[in-house]
Amino acid sequence: MEKSESRVALITGSRKGIGRFLVEHLVKAGYVVEGCSRSAPEWILPNYTHHLVDVTDEAQVKAMVRNIAQRHARLDVAINNAGIASMNHSLLTPVATLDRIMATNFRGTFLVCRESAKLMQKGKFGRIINFGTVALPLRLEGEAMYAASKSAIVAFTQVLAFELGAFGITCNVIGPAPIDTDLIRGVPKAKIQNIVGRLAVKRLGKPEDVANVVDFLLRPESDFITGQVIYLGGL
Repeated sequence: MEKSESRVALITGSRKGIGRFLVEHLVKAGYVVEGCSRSAPEWILPNYTHHLVDVTDEAQVKAMVRNIAQRHARLDVAINNAGIASMNHSLLTPVATLDRIMATNFRGTFLVCRESAKLMQKGKFGRIINFGTVALPLRLEGEAMYAASKSAIVAFTQVLAFELGAFGITCNVIGPAPIDTDLIRGVPKAKIQNIVGRLAVKRLGKPEDVANVVDFLLRPESDFITGQVIYLGGL
């Protein structure tokens, strides 16, 4: 197949929340967008293709990227938004919870990065954006497993930046503060208020705040920015 003329972006965890917002945002910006989640979205969008994929499953991730390669012969952007959290004291955390968080957050990010980079290197260009969290630098109690998984993502991304730099691929991390989506609506308000109170800009984040950093990292002029972690809200 001939190489697609449109820029192609892959966004994981795209069924709802920040993922869905970024899908709509990049489609408006002229991208052809591919997305995935474990269940089907209740919406459709022109220039968007959804894949039913569990990012912890190596075979499923490989098949998804292979499908993108067959249809577009390129991949310009990979945004690893898929992730889960669990708030619990370390002494009360079952090992099954640890395994689930590490699998989705870190293993999933690794697999998508690895397969995406294989396709990106053919075009000598790529933008990989992974997601961290302010729970890491804020040392948030009750989120040790979540913060640990995101710490692994930060370390991985910073090394990956050196490994992929020669191929014209940048790798960066966005660390959101609490964003006003369904994900935080089950969190006690006092906990959210405590986090917001420790930020320089004392408000909840918005999906637009995340999209703003994504836009910055996707600019051609940002090709000299890699291996960085950008925390939202001011730390």
